[in-house]
Amino acid sequence: MADADPIMTADTKPAPGKGAVRKRLFTILGLVILVGVIGYALYWFFIGRNNVSTDNAYVGADSAQVAPLTAAAVLRVRVMETQTVKAGDVLVDLDPADARVALDQAEAQLASARRRVSGYYANDRALAAQVTARSADITAAAARVESAESDLARARIDLDRRQALATSGAVSGEELTSVRNRHAAAVAALATARAARAQAVAQVTAAEGSQAVATALISGSSAARNPEVRAAEAAVARARLDLDRTVIRAPIAGVIARKSVQVGQRVAPGTPLMTIVPVETAFVDANFKESQLQKVRIGQPVTLTSDLYGGDVVYHGTVTGLAGGTGAAFALIPAQNATGNWIKVVQRLPVRITLQPDELRAHPLRIGLSMEADIDVSNAN
Repeated sequence: MADADPIMTADTKPAPGKGAVRKRLFTILGLVILVGVIGYALYWFFIGRNNVSTDNAYVGADSAQVAPLTAAAVLRVRVMETQTVKAGDVLVDLDPADARVALDQAEAQLASARRRVSGYYANDRALAAQVTARSADITAAAARVESAESDLARARIDLDRRQALATSGAVSGEELTSVRNRHAAAVAALATARAARAQAVAQVTAAEGSQAVATALISGSSAARNPEVRAAEAAVARARLDLDRTVIRAPIAGVIARKSVQVGQRVAPGTPLMTIVPVETAFVDANFKESQLQKVRIGQPVTLTSDLYGGDVVYHGTVTGLAGGTGAAFALIPAQNATGNWIKVVQRLPVRITLQPDELRAHPLRIGLSMEADIDVSNAN
């Protein structure tokens, strides 16, 4: 028995124009895709190829660590965490008692050094006068030697004459003895005069040596520039500097962070007390892929946005430098790509971007905040 023909109903009949609707939908979809491709091509041609961007960017700043330069106890802390300070503002007061005592002692030693050096000059003048006096003594001693030699010559002549007459009995024995005594006295007087002259010469030599020592202490400089005075003045300057350093001031303007100092704490030179973050001179380190850096040049303009303020606040900056190596190259344990199995990983290189100070003042940033950076590389050679 032959199968009966199926009965055609209204539900099973193909809807009229359904293929045309499907065709129209595919046409619309194709047009949308085509418009998207053309739009992307236009964006890449006019914008995309002239810009490189990354969201791997973070705020940084050259922070200043505040540390004492002298040992003392903390008397007063004038700032608190997150406080904004200006350059030169007082941060911490240290106890100045020890520094004042050291300054008084150094000033006393300076006064003593000045008096001692003045004594050097007075001693030099006194020794010069002594040398002159001893030279006069030599002249006088030489004259006495000449006089004694003359007396001895006369005594010898008298003695010779009396001895010649003594044989004939013309001279008595008493007279001859007297002449002999005078001769002996003249010999002794000459010896004494010569000894006195030698002593005067020795005294002049000693005085000249003492004067040479005194002159060496003052030669080459005035009393004010004497080495002993200058050393004492340096000690005073150092003590005064230590006293001034008991007042610790802010080296730069910024925000106080990481404060660890308390009143009563005794600090040593170099002890970290706090950190000052210069928020108005903050910069951005943007970590671009190595494949994005072909056209990046120093001086190119950059637009940036921060997650803190959102896209409504746009910062404008300038590329000021590229790092000397990737982050992996400077890691504590760098990758050993020359050994074992190797998998290529796209590296990122930090690019330093300087921000405009007026924009930072209007919308301050903090270290470590995330940023999105877009560099205009259209002027790359």
